[in-house]
Amino acid sequence: MCTIFNLANHYYYGFIVEKDLEMAFYYYQKAAESDHVDAMFFLACHYYIGDEIEKDLEKAFHWWQKAAENDHVQAMFILANNYYSGKEIEKDLGKAFYWYQKAAENDHVDAMFILAGYYYSGEEIEKDLEKAFHWYQKAAENDHVDAMFILACHYFSGKEIEKDLKKAFHWCQKAAERDLVDAMYFLACNYYIRKEIEEDLEKAFHWYQKAAESDHVDAMFILAGYYYSGEEVEKDLEKAFHWYQKAAENDHVNAMFILACHYYSGKEIEKDLEKAFHWYQKAAERDHVDAMYIFACHYYNGKGTEKNLEKAFYWYQKAAENDHIDAMFNLARHYYSEKGSKKDLEKAFYYYQKAAERNHVNAMFCVALCYNNGKGVEKDLEKALYWYQKAAENDHGDAMFSLASHYYIGEETEKDSGKAFYWFQKAAESGDEKAMLFVAFCYNDGEGVEKDLEKSFYWHQKAAEGGDEDAMFSVAFCYDNGKGVKKDLEKALHWYQKAAERDHVKAMFCLANHYDSGEEMEKDLEKSFHWYQKAAERDHVDAMFNVALYYNKGKGVEKDLEKAFHWYQKAAENGHERAMFNLAGHYYSREGAEKDLEKAFYWYQKTAENGDKDAMFNVAFCYNNGEGTEKNLEKAFHWYKKAAESGNEKAMNKLVNHYKNGEGIEKNLEKAFYWYQKTAEGEKVINNSVDINWDGTEKDFYWYQKIPAIKEIKFIGLCNGCKLPYTDYQWCQQCNPEQFQQNFSKWTSKNEFIDKFIQDAQLNAKNSYEVLEWIPYNKLSNIHYYDKGGFSKIYKAIWLDGPIDSWNFNEQQWNRCNFQTGYEVVLKTLYNSSKIDDKFLNEWKHHYNCQKRSFSKFIQFFGITQDPYNLNYVIIMSCAKKGNLRKCLSDIIKFKWQDKLQLLKKIILGLKVIHDSNLTHGDFHDGNILISDDYGELFIIDLGLCKPVDDDKKDNEVYGVLPYMAPEILRYTPYTPASDIYSLSMIMWEFTSGIPPFNNRTYDHHLILDICEGERPQIMRDAPECYVNLMKKCWDSNPSNRPTITELEYKISEWIRCISEYYIYNKDGNYKVAVPDVDIELTNDMLEFAKANNQEENKQEKPNIFVMQSYLQANYTSRKFTKITEILAEEDSKCLDEFMI
Repeated sequence: MCTIFNLANHYYYGFIVEKDLEMAFYYYQKAAESDHVDAMFFLACHYYIGDEIEKDLEKAFHWWQKAAENDHVQAMFILANNYYSGKEIEKDLGKAFYWYQKAAENDHVDAMFILAGYYYSGEEIEKDLEKAFHWYQKAAENDHVDAMFILACHYFSGKEIEKDLKKAFHWCQKAAERDLVDAMYFLACNYYIRKEIEEDLEKAFHWYQKAAESDHVDAMFILAGYYYSGEEVEKDLEKAFHWYQKAAENDHVNAMFILACHYYSGKEIEKDLEKAFHWYQKAAERDHVDAMYIFACHYYNGKGTEKNLEKAFYWYQKAAENDHIDAMFNLARHYYSEKGSKKDLEKAFYYYQKAAERNHVNAMFCVALCYNNGKGVEKDLEKALYWYQKAAENDHGDAMFSLASHYYIGEETEKDSGKAFYWFQKAAESGDEKAMLFVAFCYNDGEGVEKDLEKSFYWHQKAAEGGDEDAMFSVAFCYDNGKGVKKDLEKALHWYQKAAERDHVKAMFCLANHYDSGEEMEKDLEKSFHWYQKAAERDHVDAMFNVALYYNKGKGVEKDLEKAFHWYQKAAENGHERAMFNLAGHYYSREGAEKDLEKAFYWYQKTAENGDKDAMFNVAFCYNNGEGTEKNLEKAFHWYKKAAESGNEKAMNKLVNHYKNGEGIEKNLEKAFYWYQKTAEGEKVINNSVDINWDGTEKDFYWYQKIPAIKEIKFIGLCNGCKLPYTDYQWCQQCNPEQFQQNFSKWTSKNEFIDKFIQDAQLNAKNSYEVLEWIPYNKLSNIHYYDKGGFSKIYKAIWLDGPIDSWNFNEQQWNRCNFQTGYEVVLKTLYNSSKIDDKFLNEWKHHYNCQKRSFSKFIQFFGITQDPYNLNYVIIMSCAKKGNLRKCLSDIIKFKWQDKLQLLKKIILGLKVIHDSNLTHGDFHDGNILISDDYGELFIIDLGLCKPVDDDKKDNEVYGVLPYMAPEILRYTPYTPASDIYSLSMIMWEFTSGIPPFNNRTYDHHLILDICEGERPQIMRDAPECYVNLMKKCWDSNPSNRPTITELEYKISEWIRCISEYYIYNKDGNYKVAVPDVDIELTNDMLEFAKANNQEENKQEKPNIFVMQSYLQANYTSRKFTKITEILAEEDSKCLDEFMI
């Protein structure tokens, strides 16, 4: 049969004989039918392929079957494959297994490999790992590369076979050497990372390269990394990018991404945004999440492609759905801002929260903002605070700032200045300029940290150097005022200029103020005008007003009334009250604008409605005269009354006439007199010839007594006795002394010094206010104990007759003010005074002389009586219903600072009368100052230690209330006006604390020593700094360093004026308008008082810790300290207790 088969081959291949396929297939058929196995196989293959013979699968499988049954191994294998696949023959896994096994048993290597797979998987046969690995081993030993690799993998992993790394490495090496790419890659990886085999990076590189050259994509990627890093091979960026490119072109996603990143950054490869975009897109489309995110960023920013927010949104969403945290955050931003998608705050919050929960710090901050503002979620400040805290703890600067702000304000959490400062400082240290400013504010105000102006300046400067114009302004302000840094006007101007050039409007305004004032620099009105105009053009209302003033006066610019009018109008339309007033004046006087009385009236009325007393007067004037509006006396009266009640003296005078003549209001002489009195209070009477029949009320009498002190007043009327003009209101100095003298014989005090004192006063009295009387004790009723002083007891009583008013010629007796029920007075019973001499009366002589000089600063001294039971003499004075200043401190501490300063000024004016009289008080403290029922007047009393300044003769004894006594007095040196100033400083301190000084200390020798060594009451935190500085000057240990009473009056008066104008200019409550024509120092002082007022308004009332700790030994009555002070004078402070009285 071999001969027939060979003959067929000859015909088939044309060997020796002419090629003849027909004869070839004829002899193949004959040989096959004669059981030639190779002929059967050959014939089956041809029928299967249909090559040069008609395809016939049935015959093909028939002959493969025949060949297999006759032990043709390849036929067995092909038959098995066909039964396995079910292609062109019915699938039959059992038969497939049968023939694979037959082929394997006949040493068919591929069959061995497949049979191993059958046993391994248990497909159509019971799983048998032992047989599986038997056949893998057999195939491997017969050079089946895949079997080698699988065997290596199993030996390596130790799965279903005992782990054996040597065998694993052996078979992997064998497969790699036979060019199995996966084996090469696996072998390279093992050389690179496995400790179980000898580490050999050079071999790792070799096999990576072999695998890459055999198109293994991961190997290409790793090989690129080798060349890029220069690890175990010379760095070669060209080869690195070659292999990255190759891997990317073979769909390696990470290679695409890295290639894109390099094209984007232009590092070690030429930058090419289009190629970057291409590869990012390729990687994104193959689900590379980072690529999706960056691809979205490219669309968002238009880098490497045209900007497309919709596509950016799409890819952010794809990346977010694949848990890319930054993509979640940006997706949230798209939903929030309506970029590339419909606005959806709820979805924005959802993605912010998703990212925040995965520790995205910016997202944490945004979640906090959403909760804080109720955007996309219900407002919840507690949760907002939680997320601010989370973000802040992860060093988010804005979150630190926001968290600090919450603690600072106390919103939804207890206010905590310490925590606020901590987070402000953390944010500042991370470079947040706003936070730097707040750190500076905290150091400036002592909020949450000890006050430190130098550190405050440091942080202002840090923020300024970082470009923050508000900080630049603050630095300028510090240099301008020497706050936290040495005063340096040149540097102040530098920073004002820097801030102004960055459009900081307040800096422009301050710069203009400096050029205007010329303080410590060359005055330059042109530059001043330039900066005022710059600020005005940026809507600074005060600057508008000042530009108008400059145009109006021709300061720094050519005078131009039309432009002045323009800027007055601009400022007025922005609510500047003075501008409204001046604008009205322009319309009224036709300066820079056509005269228009109606518009003048309109602007006067606008200003009046904002509380300007001068405008109120002008509105009233317009109504009174029918200018710019219809004449209306009732409305004229209404506005005159409003202006008068606001302090306009011309309006007060007009009211007198309106009430007197019944113009616009029912005639009312009592009210006419009231307003006449008010003009007297202001010490200006514009129309003092009003003839009114005054009625007698207690209040009228009080004011009547004040009128004589006003020199300008000239009273109408003649004396009924001598027919000469009265020298004062219903007072004739020609006749009245005669009436007193005729009565001298009808009374006596039984003390020649008292009698002479009273008689001299009566003979020389220029008005009823200067009259003193001997008052019989039986003319006093309802006497009851009121208080106790250092040297007397105080009682209250009713004086049945009441004080003298005027002489009644018809009844030949004195008219008295007793108001039918008597006149309330105070009795001061002097201890051990049954026998007194002229020296003992000095206090009351001094008091009486000061009273004559200023009726409103000293309690009125009516006269003297004697207690018939103990023969002590008693001084009779008017009653101040509020009592002494000490009892009113709890109310005064709540006053606005402008009201406190008014009270202080009245005290100063009283003390000034004493000092101008060449006297010192000698025992000045809060118990010796009395207050009227409406706080309108303060009266100084107890001038018992008062004596001439040039009387340097030392008394044998030193008296006083310890905290108010100057150190030099405690050292037994002469009393001077500066000693009174020291006492005044303690009263100034009381206005900041609401309590007496050192009331938590025992008033003993220890306190005396401490005062002499410089200890003073604790400075109250919220007190204005300028006020504290003045107070400190007043309590300086060196008397020569203390200001005089005149200097104090000027300083306090200036403060009062500026604060009053500040609140007039800022009646709208915004407090943004600066007061014109006020220097920098006064402006700063004014703002400190305004700030203190605001702090007082916002402060919750708390128990005063000083009052709670008050000691019983704090004695507030005058005491004797002579022995102690003598010892201090001798600088011997031993054994002081035995001398304490």
